[in-house]
Amino acid sequence: MTRWALKIGTFFGTAVYIHWTFLLLLVWIVGSGLFHGQTAAQILHYLAVISGVFVCVVLHEYGHILAARRFGVRTRDIILLPIGGMARMERLPSKPWQELIVAIAGPAVNVAIVAVLAPIALVRGVLNPETLNAQTLSQGSSILLSLISVNVALILFNMVPAFPMDGGRVLRALLAMAMPYAKATRAAATVGQIAALGFVAMGLFFNPMLILIAVFVWIGAESEARMAEERQGLAGLRVSDAMVTEFRALAANATLDDALAELLRGAQPDFPVLEDGRVVGVLSRSQLLKALAKDGKTGSVAAAMHADCPVFRENHTLAAALDELRARGCPLAPVTRDGEIVGLLTVENVAELVMIREILTGRSEAKG
Repeated sequence: MTRWALKIGTFFGTAVYIHWTFLLLLVWIVGSGLFHGQTAAQILHYLAVISGVFVCVVLHEYGHILAARRFGVRTRDIILLPIGGMARMERLPSKPWQELIVAIAGPAVNVAIVAVLAPIALVRGVLNPETLNAQTLSQGSSILLSLISVNVALILFNMVPAFPMDGGRVLRALLAMAMPYAKATRAAATVGQIAALGFVAMGLFFNPMLILIAVFVWIGAESEARMAEERQGLAGLRVSDAMVTEFRALAANATLDDALAELLRGAQPDFPVLEDGRVVGVLSRSQLLKALAKDGKTGSVAAAMHADCPVFRENHTLAAALDELRARGCPLAPVTRDGEIVGLLTVENVAELVMIREILTGRSEAKG
């Protein structure tokens, strides 16, 4: 997703990106203002409010990030979208109470922001009931009131007990203290989907935007439940249980023509890249085709490969390996034994293993 986003900086070791659709939001605000005859000062006012809101959203995400870091969970990056922020953590905390703290940390930041801004607003008379609906507020006071309102809304919205909001994770963490993780996730997902139906009903009578939020919540809830069930299916398994042992590799000094020949053999779409028997990267089918379009057949495999993919040992926990593979956006990861490559781990192969285990488990239960 970061290829469609603009990096604006790295803070506390985590990169922050703005998705291109956020720029469309800014264009829409300016265009709408001009269309309705608003002054430049009014348009700048709205842009200032939007900027303040997204600063609050970033701080919210950093609440999650810094709390997760306390439990050894790294965050790859933050992507700012028109609907809010998304912090991409490499994995979830291992214990329910840890997930509870990480989930609460985001809204807690918004509570802290309100706690700082509210006294300032009181001193300036912004929260006086007689002036709340008045048109006499200065631009600074109006922005202050808007930020307080937005942070209160972020607290309330994020604490709705529905995935992918923080409230859904809080509910899952509390349930997981008393029942298996996958069962707790499915229960929390069901609550979230009931909430989504409520959003649809309200959207039909009030704001149609609630229907879009309902779709977002429903899909997020189902996705969380499926991922939890997948993790349960991987419990106790190692990388060696899912790795592909028959594969072909590319040399780092090979040309793209050599890589294309291997691809056309049809045995595999993605390849590990070796140099003196040591894994130095991975070349996927999409990377190969992109490099061919740019450099032609004489291009170098070393220049086209992905050099940041993980390398696992055979006894590495499969669930943790899958989390890291997805977090880094890699199509496969080489598997080594004593420094020598002995297999490949792919997301597709793990999915097949989970499916086969589910079929066999269902067959055993049917016989029982």
